[in-house]
Amino acid sequence: MLVASNRGPVSYAVADDGSLRSKRGGGGLVSGLSAIGPESGALWVCSALSDDDREAVRRGVGEDGVRMLDIPAGVHADAYNGIANSVLWFVHHMLYQTPLEPVFDAEFRSKWASYETYNRAFAEALAEEAAEGAAVLVQDYHLTLVPGMLRELRPDLRIGHFSHTPWAPPEYFAMLPDDIARQVLRGMLGADRLGFLTHRWADAFTACCERFAGGLGDTRVGVHGLGADADFLRARSHEADVHERMAALKEEIGEGRRTIVRVDRTELSKNIVRGLLAYRQLLDDRPEWRERVVHVAFAYPSRQDLAVYRDYTAEVQRLAEEINDRYGTPGWRPVVLHVKDDFARSLAAYRLADVALVNPIRDGMNLVAKEVPVVSDAGCALVLSREAGAHEELGEDAITVNPYDVVQTAEALHEALSMRPEDRTERGKRLAAAATALPPARWFLDQLEALRGGTGR
Repeated sequence: MLVASNRGPVSYAVADDGSLRSKRGGGGLVSGLSAIGPESGALWVCSALSDDDREAVRRGVGEDGVRMLDIPAGVHADAYNGIANSVLWFVHHMLYQTPLEPVFDAEFRSKWASYETYNRAFAEALAEEAAEGAAVLVQDYHLTLVPGMLRELRPDLRIGHFSHTPWAPPEYFAMLPDDIARQVLRGMLGADRLGFLTHRWADAFTACCERFAGGLGDTRVGVHGLGADADFLRARSHEADVHERMAALKEEIGEGRRTIVRVDRTELSKNIVRGLLAYRQLLDDRPEWRERVVHVAFAYPSRQDLAVYRDYTAEVQRLAEEINDRYGTPGWRPVVLHVKDDFARSLAAYRLADVALVNPIRDGMNLVAKEVPVVSDAGCALVLSREAGAHEELGEDAITVNPYDVVQTAEALHEALSMRPEDRTERGKRLAAAATALPPARWFLDQLEALRGGTGR
C-alpha cells in the first residue's frame, strides 16, 4: 500500500554541526497510517518542502517507509503556492473577489505547467514503487492529476483519492478555464474510488463531472467524515504543559468570567475577522456581558509567504486591539489573542471553553469543531457555521449561523453564553459522541477497505 501527499510524516533540519535531524509530523493522516502497522510494508511518497528536506534527499538520508521527492524549489513553489493554494483552494472555498480576480493569463499557464510537472513526479514515483495490484491512496487538491497520470503508467493498481477540502459547485468551478476544469476532473476520475468528507462535497463533485466531464464513468464515490481522536486528545490535554498553560490563561481571563474560544490558522476561509466583529456586536447589543466574558482567540499564522495572508493576519491583530481599546477596563481585556502556534495552549483553551466559535466561510470539515467538545471540562456550547463540513454531523446540537451574518452570530453567542449549564453539558456529550464516531485510524482503514473491496457510496 502507498500513500501520496504533498506534506509527509517527517521533515528535516540541518544542525549546527552539519548533521541532519528529523522531526515526525502529526495530524489525522499520520495517525491513520499508523493504524495499518509497520509490518504492512506501506510506503509514503511526499515532497521535500524545504532546502533542508532537499538536502536530506541528496544525502540519501531517509526514514523507513518514506520516499521524499526532490522536486525543484521553483516548480514546487509554482505548483503549491501558485496553483494549489492560490487557485484550487480559492475555487473550492469560493474566496475570490470576482470583480478583480481570478485572472487566468500567461503567468497562470506557466504555473499550471509546474503543477503538471509536480503531479507527474508523484505519479512516476508511485508507478516505480508500487507492487503489482497495490493500493494507492492519493491525498488532496495538490495532487488532483496524479490518479489519471498513474492510471496510464500502471493500469494494474487500485487507486484512491481523498479530498480534504470542500468541492466547489458547478457554477463556481466553471470559473476555471474550460480545459483546466476538464483536466482536473479527468485526473481525479483516473481513480477507482474518490473519497470526500461530506455528502455535500461528494454531490458537488458529481455535479461538476456531469456538467464538464460527461459523468463519473467507472469511478466510485464515497464519504468518510474524519473524526477527532478522543483517546489522544483527552490524554494529551491532561499533561503537565497543558496544566501550566491553563494557569496562565486563567490569569489572563480573570476570575469568574465566561469564555468564548476559537482556535484557527489565519486562513482566509476561517472567517476570524467576522468572528471578532460578531463579538464586538455582542458587546454593543448586550452590554450585560461586558467584564463578564472574554474571547480567547488563537489565530496561528498560515501561508505567510502570500501577501493576502499576511494582510489578513494583520487585520485580525488590528481588530482585536481595537476591541480591547474600545471596551477594555483596567481589570478586563475583552480579547485574549495569541498568534504563536502552541498546541498545549490550544488544548488548555479547549478545556476552559464555555462556548466554541467555529464560523468558517467554507470548510471541508473543521476538526476544531469536533475537538473542543471532546476536551472541554464542563461541556461547551458550539456556535457553528452551516458552511463547515462538520455541520453535517454536529448541526443538530450546535447553534447554527450564517458565517456572513455578524448580527446573527452575535445573537448566537448570547444564546450560547446564556445556555443553562445542564443543557450545555448534555449538548456537549452528544457533540463529543458525534465528533468521535470515525477516529483517524478507522477513517483511514475504511477508505482502504472500500478501495480493496469495491464498495461504493
